[in-house]
Amino acid sequence: MQTTFSGKVAVITGAASGIGFTVAHHLAERGARVVGVDLNESIYDLPSQLPGDGHHGIVKDLTDPASATDVITEAVETVGTPHILVNSAGLALLDPAVDVTPERWQLTIDINLSGTFYMSQAAGRVMLDAGYGRIINLASQAAVIGLDQHAAYCASKAAVVGLTHVLSLEWARQGVTINAISPTVVETPLGKAAWAGEKGEKAKEAIPVGRFAQPEEVAALIAFLAGDDAAMITGSNYVLDGGFTTV
Repeated sequence: MQTTFSGKVAVITGAASGIGFTVAHHLAERGARVVGVDLNESIYDLPSQLPGDGHHGIVKDLTDPASATDVITEAVETVGTPHILVNSAGLALLDPAVDVTPERWQLTIDINLSGTFYMSQAAGRVMLDAGYGRIINLASQAAVIGLDQHAAYCASKAAVVGLTHVLSLEWARQGVTINAISPTVVETPLGKAAWAGEKGEKAKEAIPVGRFAQPEEVAALIAFLAGDDAAMITGSNYVLDGGFTTV
């Protein structure tokens, strides 16, 4: 049976493109009212790009700790108390570990980890008051294995999984679940460009299923974890990588 989200409000970061946009469309298609958050001003076009009504776009820089509270306040005032938060905003700056600059390290941590924490904290406050919430954090296979030239990225995503464990422990009794998803390369437009040609073909050969993940597959797993059928699942990290990390 397909999960429906009629009457539910979903806040999705990084929703202007890539996985975030696919998740926004997936949930809206199933009845959710979506509040999309992104640094890119194209997020203002999101409501017209999604099925259904009542959607809203917010431009915010999530490296600013105050932004998360502003986002949730605006979401509550314009759409309603969030039932779902998907922390999809992130970036990958790749360098050999000896060459990582303090600026690139800090930016990676600020967006991938701190942004996820502050959004979870701000949403958690209203969800705990309401006695209901579903938070899904986008981690990565880089959270559980080492990848060449991914020192900052691996560290940030491993920390996201650790954060997921702590929040799930603290908030489970009040009806708020928190889970993480750790995909391999996902074939978003950026993913396709970054892994085109021989590099991508070699990477696919190392994955037992022989391909990269599709954005819709990530969205479907998020929808399951965001639904009522997953109420008993919290503190988990779902590795969506075609068996790569088991090899």
